[in-house]
Amino acid sequence: MKDSLPETHYIDSLLADLARDIERYNLTRPLHSIFIGGGTPSLFSPQAINRLLRGVEAQLKFSAEIEITMEANPSTFEFQKFAEFKMIGINRLSIGVQSFDDALLTELGRVHSGNEAILAAEMAHKVGFQNFNLDLMFGLPKSTLAHSERDIHTAIALQPTHLSFYQLTLEPNTYFYRYPPVLPSDEFIFKTQQHCQRILAKHNYAQYEVSAYSLSEKQCRHNLNYWQFGDYLGIGAGAHGKLSLELPSKIVRTQKNKHPERYQQENDFIENVIETTDLPLEFLMNQLRLKQGFSLANYCAATGLNLATLEPALSECVKTGLLVKHEDIYACSDHGWNFLDDVLQKFLA
Repeated sequence: MKDSLPETHYIDSLLADLARDIERYNLTRPLHSIFIGGGTPSLFSPQAINRLLRGVEAQLKFSAEIEITMEANPSTFEFQKFAEFKMIGINRLSIGVQSFDDALLTELGRVHSGNEAILAAEMAHKVGFQNFNLDLMFGLPKSTLAHSERDIHTAIALQPTHLSFYQLTLEPNTYFYRYPPVLPSDEFIFKTQQHCQRILAKHNYAQYEVSAYSLSEKQCRHNLNYWQFGDYLGIGAGAHGKLSLELPSKIVRTQKNKHPERYQQENDFIENVIETTDLPLEFLMNQLRLKQGFSLANYCAATGLNLATLEPALSECVKTGLLVKHEDIYACSDHGWNFLDDVLQKFLA
């Protein structure tokens, strides 16, 4: 990082943050995945990332098959640097492509070009990364169906193991939110999504989550844990976490100070206990994003609640065809999948 955020001090802050969380919550569980994201972590030196990983490993045991993902901007790729990232234990990349079209990238305010994105994916292969994701967006300002189709075919040709393909959303506190661009119609966006999903399926990229597609056995384990309402620690400026301390009365969500400078100077954080009455919706907001749905046994184990807490909304959704039931597994129907917000609204406390 630049002098405004010295990487040595920031790594110190991350490791101290982790130590406080471990002590605060008496954590001893091994880590099964690590996701180094937020901003552009690939700007850090391999030496700094190595110190971070070794420092984390000294505090929490790594599982034998741990997945360690790093987000990377195409403009930051250098062969030697990424070879070192792989040597120190990074075994999965998530490359923020968004589009391969230079005009669309300019509309998004991205600093990389389409060609740089292609070279980044090719370099990932050359370095030896056998598992990497490409991020793509659709529904962009001034985009056409041909743009999205070309992006999908270009991405598939680069042979990633995983693709994130998601609609542009106008997030609060962003430039686009303050000055909204003209976006394609909902009908066009839906048509684009369905068309590209057929292309992905034809090339063996199976959709397993609302915006995630992967080759066989290459789902992102870290994100799967989110969607299965699993626990995770969040360290770093603005990082979020979720921990099950006592079911169902104390499942907490945490958030660290989002300002990098203040994060390094202060130990404050936010901890919110999820109200028991909100747990059904909190669980379903995650699980129903997955094509596989959820089992009643998993619901009870993750929340400490029983089936009755999902009724009568659960039965109503099955009756109206929004959800389908197979033995004790509930999942969205094709119709429910396209109207997931409508499904979730029925479970509001």
